[in-house]
Amino acid sequence: MAFESLTDKLQNVFKNLRSKGRLTEEDVRTALKEVKLALLEADVNFKVVKQFIKAVEERAIGSDVMNGLNPGQMVIKIVNEEMIALMGSETTEIQMQPGKSITTIMMCGLQGAGKTTTTAKIAGKLKLKGKKPLLVACDVYRPAAIKQLQVNGEKQQVDVFSMGNNQSPVDIAKGAVEHARKNGHNVVILDTAGRLHIDGEMMEELENIKKHVDVHQTLLVVDAMTGQDAVTVAKEFDDKIVIDGVILSKMDGDTRGGAALSVKAVTGKPILYVGMGEKLSDLEQFYPDRMAGRILGMGDVLSLIEKAQENLSVDGEKEKEMAARMKKGKFDFEDYLESMKQMRKMGGLTSILSMMPGMGKQLGNIESLIDESQLNKTEAIILSMTPEERRNPKLLNLSRKSRIARGAGVDMAVVNRFVKQFEQSQKMMKQMPGLMGGGKRRGGFGGMRFPF
Repeated sequence: MAFESLTDKLQNVFKNLRSKGRLTEEDVRTALKEVKLALLEADVNFKVVKQFIKAVEERAIGSDVMNGLNPGQMVIKIVNEEMIALMGSETTEIQMQPGKSITTIMMCGLQGAGKTTTTAKIAGKLKLKGKKPLLVACDVYRPAAIKQLQVNGEKQQVDVFSMGNNQSPVDIAKGAVEHARKNGHNVVILDTAGRLHIDGEMMEELENIKKHVDVHQTLLVVDAMTGQDAVTVAKEFDDKIVIDGVILSKMDGDTRGGAALSVKAVTGKPILYVGMGEKLSDLEQFYPDRMAGRILGMGDVLSLIEKAQENLSVDGEKEKEMAARMKKGKFDFEDYLESMKQMRKMGGLTSILSMMPGMGKQLGNIESLIDESQLNKTEAIILSMTPEERRNPKLLNLSRKSRIARGAGVDMAVVNRFVKQFEQSQKMMKQMPGLMGGGKRRGGFGGMRFPF
């Protein structure tokens, strides 16, 4: 996951700071040297790191901090505040035109950055906010680019405008705006062509679109896994065509995270969204304060709650019934399946745990214990049961378990172990009704229940 190595290194630095009752200037400087190395290893821009360390040191080496009751905690607080400032302090939204005016957004970026997929993700986000977006296929060079946009548009239930690959991108953009005006669309999103590298022809095409169409927002999609190269690309695009914001894709990959910490400081342009997966729902609003919390191992509970509320659509009455059954220890295999479905919508157990406070350091150990394929086997076991068996686990005798094992393609011992663990979970839930949803209607994050 993004920032995992950086988070671990910073957590070790902070642990040493917290262990000291009093801090000397030398303690602070030693800690900041380690922070500096960690940031550089995470591929954060050298100039950005230098300015960041200087700002933290100036604030940290002061009488208020050094003589405070908890100087180590104060230094960590300063690091957190400066990191938030580094990434932009405030959350930036896509600026929409007022009233019934059409907002035109031009998406640009290099090939392979995930621009077309991100374009569809943006359309989905805007649709949820009550907008009527129109996706426009302006990439007439890459094979299957138009088809990819059409497929993604259909999945998002968003209209797609195309004139094939024999028209110029400028004519397509002009035709799309006219089409939007006639059909009641209030957002036009232009998916422009990418290149393997920045070239004059590419920039000229983007400039021509902006000359002939009133583009209100120019958004650049960059691959977070390319580190400093992503920042360089953002700077070049901004210098040549002027961008309004950046979207970091592939933040869920094995990235060191330097781009997220450097883009705003180097280009002056805000990060609007981060792509956290391949699914069209895997696009998160970028909150500098929450991202700083993730990097420093403080978790991101607010984003977790919002993700739950956005993705989970459990019927209210059904949820109340599930909570009541859990309180009485009557949680059955049907409930377990529903919990697994909710967890997958949230990006899986590892994704959820990564947002929990204090889990950053332990996540590596937890990941080694979590086998996603094992969860698939568990699902297969439950789906091999009859509806009656799912609702009443006490029916599971030896012959029924044998049939279920054959249906799921697992050994009988696996079924026995799972059923035994499930029975233990039922007992635990009965003993801890407050924890498992016996209190407020939404026990947990946004009402989600996890199959632990």
